[in-house]
Amino acid sequence: MSSLYVTSLNSGSNGNCYYIGNDEEAVLIDAGLSCRETEKRMHRLGLAMKKVKAIFISHEHGDHIRGLEVLSRKHQLPVYISSATLLHSGLELDPKLVRPLLAGTTIVMGALLINAFLKNHDAADPHSFTVENSETCIGIFTDIGKVCDNVSTHFKRCHAAFLEANYDEVMLQNGRYPYHLKNRIRGGRGHLSNKEALQLFLSCKPAHMSHLLLAHLSADNNHPDLVRDLFMEQANGTNIIVASRYQETPLYAVCGSKPPAAVLSQPMGQLALF
Repeated sequence: MSSLYVTSLNSGSNGNCYYIGNDEEAVLIDAGLSCRETEKRMHRLGLAMKKVKAIFISHEHGDHIRGLEVLSRKHQLPVYISSATLLHSGLELDPKLVRPLLAGTTIVMGALLINAFLKNHDAADPHSFTVENSETCIGIFTDIGKVCDNVSTHFKRCHAAFLEANYDEVMLQNGRYPYHLKNRIRGGRGHLSNKEALQLFLSCKPAHMSHLLLAHLSADNNHPDLVRDLFMEQANGTNIIVASRYQETPLYAVCGSKPPAAVLSQPMGQLALF
């Protein structure tokens, strides 16, 4: 039985960072928190930075790279980033730690396989990811303007996923944002609404999906209770978690060999494994 452990260290326009790993190695997807805050939140979960083998960057927006330079330099972590993303990021990374990121290429980290694929977002070269081992697949699907074949195809493989549910359509329409920003968010290269995320979940959810972490919620145009209730009504056995923009989620064990539901539905809490 080969579990993967997953947590959102933070999720939202104020910073994004997701942890996926096994007993031996782990990766971070994005580094939008400060190095100190990333370390603090991992420590509270019982996670050691020495297990992290690399950081994968989805795109160049500040809420995904804000802590990257310090985190990579301090812990000597390789950074997988596309050339276009690096060019537009303004980052000053140690060249010895920069690794190429190409859509459709599988990167091996011990027993972990990381796949990057293109998505719709208003960035230079935006990617989403899956992280998997021989039994279990985790998807990271955030900052998606609209669902494309890449997203739906990979979603169908996942035992757990981080899925963007950024805004409620009525709250966005009636909210304080200027018209041009509302159009940017809902215009196909911005973010997924609750309704669009739910449609993806219902149309592409595999029977083996045990956990869905709803991610990148807007502080102004969404509410955790609203989106949780929306998904819980149609979860059909999947554990629904709302990833916070203010703190880490518990650490969840996800296993593709389908242990009893009671095991899968419980957060790992403070682990001594790491």
